[in-house]
Amino acid sequence: MPRPRPTACLALADGTVFYGTGFGAVGDTKAELCFNTAMTGYQEIMTDPSYAGQIVTFTFPHIGNTGVTPEDDETAAPFAAGMVVKWDPTEPSNWRATGDLHDWLRRHDKIGIGGVDTRRLTRAIRMQGAPHVALAHDPEGNFDIEALVAQARAFQGLEGRDLARDVTCAQSYRWDEMLWAWPDGYTRRETPGRRVVAIDYGAKRNILRSLASAGCDVTVLPASASAEDVLALEPEGLFLSNGPGDPAATGTYAVPMLQRVMESSDMPVFGVCLGHQLLALALGARTVKMNHGHHGANHPVKDHETGKVEITSMNHGFTVDSQTLPSGVVETHTSLFDGSNCGIRLADRPVWSVQYHPEASPGPQDSYYLFQRFARAMETRSA
Repeated sequence: MPRPRPTACLALADGTVFYGTGFGAVGDTKAELCFNTAMTGYQEIMTDPSYAGQIVTFTFPHIGNTGVTPEDDETAAPFAAGMVVKWDPTEPSNWRATGDLHDWLRRHDKIGIGGVDTRRLTRAIRMQGAPHVALAHDPEGNFDIEALVAQARAFQGLEGRDLARDVTCAQSYRWDEMLWAWPDGYTRRETPGRRVVAIDYGAKRNILRSLASAGCDVTVLPASASAEDVLALEPEGLFLSNGPGDPAATGTYAVPMLQRVMESSDMPVFGVCLGHQLLALALGARTVKMNHGHHGANHPVKDHETGKVEITSMNHGFTVDSQTLPSGVVETHTSLFDGSNCGIRLADRPVWSVQYHPEASPGPQDSYYLFQRFARAMETRSA
């Protein structure tokens, strides 16, 4: 039997080309390529704003088999530029599914490619670093490979790019929806809580739900919010969200805001992912681009203050350089994969952050206690 003609291809900047079966939208796109090792949560991963500017290679082969449901969207639409999978997505088989992955991607103008040797591709990413790529889907199988390789080479990369402005909210809003729980699903906070301002650098809905479930009345502000905007709301705590891009680029406006807020108030400050990196920059440290980043739901992190090891969910391509942490800033967590920094705190104030995602959507819930710690810190300050 003759092999069917490929309907999609992935072209790397070094000229390597992977062929496969296209699904989702028709067309082409260019981005940085990363890989994610999570076994669940492909919909949450695709709608995580931290993946803006990236195409995701899924190392787990069963992608698409549980379909899609609006309940699992982390934002209104996927921010990842596309997806690469080993096996073509099958018809969904899940009681929660309201649609299939192919139609969902097509509706949101995102491209997928199946039938790719993702093990080989992942090895290449690990050895050579996250490559720039072009992904194309044409049902007729007509591809201009030279043009696609040129597109990949022309991609400007993520270093020096402030992508938080592209994914943040347009205006402030209140958030009171709590975490999903059987049998009622998502419910709303009905009792007063601690006033928290959350800066949206690309916030996932489950982070905001975790804050609400921990007892916070959350007001979300755009990434460009000033210190005056924050302080005018008289918050009892400040939360710094996840997000995409180069923290040094976003830091040009985020760092002065954070420094001004911390000079003006002793309120607790809690950051995750990009928020962690921005807090480190505000305290005087530096960030660097990683070879291929951390993307998955199985990352072991050691808490050096308790000795506990937590299995965490991560998604970041930049990291805080722990060698640049100034006096008074304590390194609290490190990755057991590569020793990179995963947490800091101020020695004399309730200001701390972690590199990983304690809301874990998808992933383990070992670190959810950090939201409760944040709530307790606000209670202690007001006592």
